[in-house]
Amino acid sequence: MVSGIVTAILLALFVGGWIWAWNPRHKADFDATARLPLDDENDTGEHRP
Repeated sequence: MVSGIVTAILLALFVGGWIWAWNPRHKADFDATARLPLDDENDTGEHRP
């Protein structure tokens, strides 16, 4: 009984996270985060080969 409840809670959390991640309102934030490694302003000064 308890394992079924835990499974249902975890499934609801997974589906909620999936809906949150695919929400179009978050696209701009995710795009900005995806560009961080390529952004020269965040360069640490290390020389890359």
